[in-house]
Amino acid sequence: MTDITLVLGARGAAPQASTYLRRALTFAQPFRGVIAFILALTLVASTINALEPLLLKGIFDELTGPASAESLAGGIAILALMAIGREATTACSNWLSWRTRLALHETLLQATVGKLQAMPLKEQRSEGVGALVSRLDRSIQGVLGAVTQILFQALPTALFLILSIVVMFQLEWRLALVALVFAPLPAVIALLAAPEQIRRERTLFDHWSRIFSRFTEVMGGMLTVRSFAMEDAERQRFLAAFGVANRVVIDGVRKDARWTALSDFTVVAAKIAAIGVGGWLALHHKVTIGTVIAFIGYVAGMFGPVQGLTGLWSSLQKARVSLEELFRILDLEEQVKDRPDAIELPHVAGAVTFRDVRFGYGDDAPILDGIDLTVRPGEKVAIVGPSGSGKTTLMGLLMRFYDPWSGAIEIDGHDLRSLKQKSLRQRIGVVLQEPLLFNDTVANNIAYGRPGATREEIEAAALAANADGFVRRLPQGYDTMLGERGGLLSGGERQRISIARALLKDPSLVVLDEATSALDAESEQLVGRALDGLLKGRTTFLIAHRLATVIGADKILVLKAGRIVECGRHHELLAAGGYYASLVARQDLGIIRNDEVLATAR
Repeated sequence: MTDITLVLGARGAAPQASTYLRRALTFAQPFRGVIAFILALTLVASTINALEPLLLKGIFDELTGPASAESLAGGIAILALMAIGREATTACSNWLSWRTRLALHETLLQATVGKLQAMPLKEQRSEGVGALVSRLDRSIQGVLGAVTQILFQALPTALFLILSIVVMFQLEWRLALVALVFAPLPAVIALLAAPEQIRRERTLFDHWSRIFSRFTEVMGGMLTVRSFAMEDAERQRFLAAFGVANRVVIDGVRKDARWTALSDFTVVAAKIAAIGVGGWLALHHKVTIGTVIAFIGYVAGMFGPVQGLTGLWSSLQKARVSLEELFRILDLEEQVKDRPDAIELPHVAGAVTFRDVRFGYGDDAPILDGIDLTVRPGEKVAIVGPSGSGKTTLMGLLMRFYDPWSGAIEIDGHDLRSLKQKSLRQRIGVVLQEPLLFNDTVANNIAYGRPGATREEIEAAALAANADGFVRRLPQGYDTMLGERGGLLSGGERQRISIARALLKDPSLVVLDEATSALDAESEQLVGRALDGLLKGRTTFLIAHRLATVIGADKILVLKAGRIVECGRHHELLAAGGYYASLVARQDLGIIRNDEVLATAR
């Protein structure tokens, strides 16, 4: 397998492309046994194909001499047996090839999906879900096509080509030379067509990614689209973009048809030349009619593999785009990696410490600058401040979505960087302002963090989250499908399901990110009762803009421009008359106005 990629790379592909191709072929290593068997079957089929013109030569030579019905019947019987053998081995080879292709597909998915889940959050958000899914699908299909063509088409066709050339020279070297004069022409044509095909494939790759990125956004935000009566505009936008892509495809098909016709013409020219030279030799009794017929068969058979190999070359050139994209995904550096000596987080009491933590995104100015904080087990810590002050980023560091530029974060004295990420996050329960529920049953959504939970445990968590009552009123109770993003439930109901999910997980630490800010007063009261059960005895971090929700906190952190400017209980901070007191004074309908908004309002 490696030799083929080296040859292909030597014939014009960029070194990077041949490197990618070699890497892609490593995915086939676990299947080398079945691949070897498939190649053995194709060897049998190729040998039969190579012998068939020789048998035709013998039959026709017999007909031009003292032929007998028995010899003719024998030749026809052998032809039939060879055809049966070829078709049987080809059918078995095709079946095994498809099984191997599907296994390769699964292997590629295992490698790439894991990488997508671990890729930096910033890149995930900037690319968009639709674009990532489209790029992944097209990349895998392109790589599958390249790998399977090399393994199951290139080697058999190359083998048949070699056998044909050897037999042709054995039969009549002059006719063999005539055929070989035309043999390189399809390859030259393919090389001329390749640059435009690569540019076209890259254009289509990027264009389809953008189309489906927008389409996914529109479908996910259909409520907004309908609210602004933009259905027709979005449909026209999609169809217009689709039309642009189709025009690129149609233009490409037109150009490829010209190259294909030119390549086919070389085959016709080779046949005509072989017939002309072979006929002249036969007229002068230098070769038999059977030899000429056999040569015509070999010329036709030889150009099939030649065109197949040049078609493979064109396909591999276009697959370079898929290879580059696939390995761009596979080579992405995970933003946060476990150390080789990382340990499982043991039982957690809940003490959390931030020591002079600094962090920012990319090369920008730090979002958090010198955070020092000590939280005792079981404490409830509220974090307030204007948007952009670093509240959510602080919690992202606690869950180790990122590592700080400097400083350290500890849980019960363990530096987060010394812990396995999965074990850390299994100890943290998160309730967000917009909980994500899946289009699955209520029970499975609650058990998302503990897939092995029993139905009794699931129902107990729902009862503790004040969700059991409305769940039992659903059409199928706990087996009711909730629709995309839990769309069949109200906001308060979705929030209580997410709290039940967190309760079932039984976390040692809880992070609440605006968990009640989007709810009406009645729903907020019900969710608040559910939260009381979740937070009891657990270290809690509460991000809030509505200051009414933080009054009972053991400690309130006031963040501003990435620094803790105040820290204390509600009454202490009010008495101090500082920034927190000004935020309370400026409350309007329970929402903090940012300084920038206030300045604009003035």
